[in-house]
Amino acid sequence: MPALRLYDYSASANCYKARLLLAQLGLEYERVAVDIFAGDTLTDEYELLNPHRSTPVLQLRDGRALVESNAILWYLATGTPFLPDDPLAQAEVCRWLIYEQTDVMFNIGGLRFRLITGRWRPEHEEAQHRHAGALEALAVLDRHLAERAFLVGDRYSIADIAVFGYAHVADEAGLDTSGYPSFRAWLERVRAQPGFVDDLEPYPPNAAVLAGASVYG
Repeated sequence: MPALRLYDYSASANCYKARLLLAQLGLEYERVAVDIFAGDTLTDEYELLNPHRSTPVLQLRDGRALVESNAILWYLATGTPFLPDDPLAQAEVCRWLIYEQTDVMFNIGGLRFRLITGRWRPEHEEAQHRHAGALEALAVLDRHLAERAFLVGDRYSIADIAVFGYAHVADEAGLDTSGYPSFRAWLERVRAQPGFVDDLEPYPPNAAVLAGASVYG
């Protein structure tokens, strides 16, 4: 098998984060398409690969598999400029990886997914709650980025990659980002980084509510 194999869903921002870092590292890998709404993660074979039945999964040459997008980012970035050597700076990176999953993905990513796929309408109570949470996340990012070029130590890192994955599609969640100029300027700085790619695809028809079979409600 190749040195790296990425089990990947093209419309997932978690998967996109891994693809972006792999591209910026210039690493070759085999990309295995996983259609999470066609039941691909519900098979016994996939459960052996990842008991959580999620994507992405990074499989190494020896067959070991690494799951969770930010764990994959950390593994790939170790020993590269994308992860600082200083323990305090590493702790700051870890802070933003946690914030990305708990606030950015949950609010921006969760709202985007449910609105686009028809699970919620904008006036839905939970949609309104996530919308408010998403605006607060944008405000946190905007304040932090008002004084620095990147999230940690004025240096582009996997903290930026992780947060960018979901934050750059905030408009698809119905969010107006015009009031967050430092955040918007940061988006452009990320896009200007060497090796940058944006191959995040739209959700396909089978991602619509009741249209497919998956672990996602």
